[in-house]
Amino acid sequence: MNDELRETPRFSRRTLLQRSALGLGALGLGGVLSDDGALAAEASPAGFLASKSPHFPGKAKRVVHFFLNGGPSQVDTFDPKPALTKYAGQPIPINLTTERKTGAAFPSPFKFKRYGESGIEVSELFARTAEHIDDIAVIRSMVAQVPNHEPSLMLMNCGDSVLPRPSVGAWVLYGLGTENQNLPGFLAMCPNGFPIKDAENWGSGFLPGVYQGTFVDPKHREVDKLIENIRSPHASHQAQRRQLDLLKALDAEHRRERHDPRLDARIQSYETAFRMQMEAADAFDVNREPQAVREMYGDTVHGRQTLIARRLLERGVRYVQLWHGAGQPWDDHANIEANHRSHAADIDQPIAALIADLKRRGMFEDTLVVWGGEFGRTPTVELNAGGQAALGRDHNHYGFSVWMAGGGVKGGTIHGATDEFGFKAVEDPVSVHDLHATILHLLGFDHERLTYRYAGRDFRLTDVHGNVVRSVVA
Repeated sequence: MNDELRETPRFSRRTLLQRSALGLGALGLGGVLSDDGALAAEASPAGFLASKSPHFPGKAKRVVHFFLNGGPSQVDTFDPKPALTKYAGQPIPINLTTERKTGAAFPSPFKFKRYGESGIEVSELFARTAEHIDDIAVIRSMVAQVPNHEPSLMLMNCGDSVLPRPSVGAWVLYGLGTENQNLPGFLAMCPNGFPIKDAENWGSGFLPGVYQGTFVDPKHREVDKLIENIRSPHASHQAQRRQLDLLKALDAEHRRERHDPRLDARIQSYETAFRMQMEAADAFDVNREPQAVREMYGDTVHGRQTLIARRLLERGVRYVQLWHGAGQPWDDHANIEANHRSHAADIDQPIAALIADLKRRGMFEDTLVVWGGEFGRTPTVELNAGGQAALGRDHNHYGFSVWMAGGGVKGGTIHGATDEFGFKAVEDPVSVHDLHATILHLLGFDHERLTYRYAGRDFRLTDVHGNVVRSVVA
């Protein structure tokens, strides 16, 4: 009896259902597994990231997203408001709903100037970026849902302010795949790192784990420190390949029996890490760039990470998100003049350098550049606990600015407007869902058709909302 049992072939649950009199139950099982993304696990992990065609020819093939964590002030950057000077030190004649107590009108301490043929006004904080204003579309009428950082971060990055969902980069990688299997298709770079809870902002949510962002802390200069364990101190390249082949075979057997899609993410992460040893050492090494190029970006952590972003994009990476303000966010409730000036000095030169470099390399026309934070700031001054002006601004989700440039964007344009004080969007408001729909459109996707079935529902980045902002599309 024992011998017979040992000789009986092992069946997976699916095989058992298919071969039994109740094999029709496999149809129901297939639906459940499909909801969980498990049926996709039958494909090879590399197949998840194969380059794919969008719904229609998109102008953009890749994205670089400058995310200003904390909320930059629209009235101090890309939305000048002379009325604040007129009412300086006085209450403004509109009703303001703010998270903290604020006082009188607070004029911008920064000078604005018209740039380019379009004559769009830009603050001195971004004077170098403004040299490319004729290639930039400024959306001055963005609105978010709440004035709190964590939910607004999730909304801007994942399309939902309540539950963690797949991030924009994960959706883009899911839709387009990657052009380089030797590098992660989606990277998030943030100097000095982020708390674990913030990793959801570049996560894959219910999408297969292979689409989540790969986090890199670019504070180091040396590649060996920039990317941990980029080289094995214990095994040769050939030995590692044999180890991975064995591990892949064991994982594949485990996957066939259990239909767990997380195994695909695990296998893919091992394979990507192995291939990165060969190519990432080159891609992340900015010392391979000419001295003039390095000087153009600036020898700072943000200059280097922006130059790394360009090197990744030209090697086929789909989505690179560059975070600014992790340790010292743009959340300037006090002393906004000094703090905003310091923040902008970190990234103005690298942003301008990237745009110029992309143009020089013939990449600007098919690279989408996005700039912005999770919300804006109030036009009135924030008051401290003693009721005195703190010379800063409170959170403001009722109206703020973002901009886009490059792949398919109509440069030198302004969309929408806030009221005369810069508090609330009053002309052609743009929701975060609208922004996401526009990003996907520029990449060649109908945002209503880019879906993933999960828990019995076809989910999408824009949920059940979103309209393409046609005025910023070339």
